[in-house]
Amino acid sequence: MVTSDQRRRQLAREKFERQQKRRAEARRKARQRAVITGAAAAVVAATLVGLVVGGVFDSGKKDGAADPAADPTASASPKASPAPAMAIDQKAKYTFALKTSAGEVKVEMDAAKTPETVNSFKALADKGFFDNTKCHRLTTSGIYVLQCGDPEGTGMGGPGYTIADENLDALGKPNEQGQVVYPAGTVAMANTGRPNSGGSQFFLVYKDSPLAPSYTPFGRIDAGGMKALEEVAKAGTADGGQDGAPKTPVTIEKGTVTRN
Repeated sequence: MVTSDQRRRQLAREKFERQQKRRAEARRKARQRAVITGAAAAVVAATLVGLVVGGVFDSGKKDGAADPAADPTASASPKASPAPAMAIDQKAKYTFALKTSAGEVKVEMDAAKTPETVNSFKALADKGFFDNTKCHRLTTSGIYVLQCGDPEGTGMGGPGYTIADENLDALGKPNEQGQVVYPAGTVAMANTGRPNSGGSQFFLVYKDSPLAPSYTPFGRIDAGGMKALEEVAKAGTADGGQDGAPKTPVTIEKGTVTRN
């Protein structure tokens, strides 16, 4: 028998899915409009191509999923730049240190389990990609996460490339609903719901959350970081809803990745 609490969580997840499908469809239509407009004249088209390659109009990047719990259908977007070449020690462990307005959060990463993800975060952090970016989204029902890593602060931004999914079997066998539990303290990649569509957005889990095993788990939060995260979660969202900007603004003032 399904309990009322299970039903509530199911309804919350279904709401998340509907919201993300609408967002993905809006991004798809926006890209279509850009293509149609660009085709109107050869000169204009050439200009637009240059801007897209440069990332100026790449607002629908693959890692722009606003909802890590959803499984939407999203059309592929062109890559503005290649993923960084492998430059880390793939047998080493690294720390992703986030100095935020809500406190310091340290994430331990094992490159042996998620080499592509760790390598990408190291390359991005080394060039200051995460500095002065906002954690734009907090969810307080169904799944319990704070989402960060978008330079635009809207859920639509990213680095201009995507990386492969990794370590998806780390959390065990899915249940009858096709879900596994992402334990509190987990850090995982957000994506559009399509395979290998992660970019720079990630989510910090502050309470055990049932999700499809589609989001690369790549780190664990330290005790101090969990305390800071729980305080943000306790304050809820800015509008009092179950999904929105956190009431306590969280800005990543500095993000670094160092080898342990």
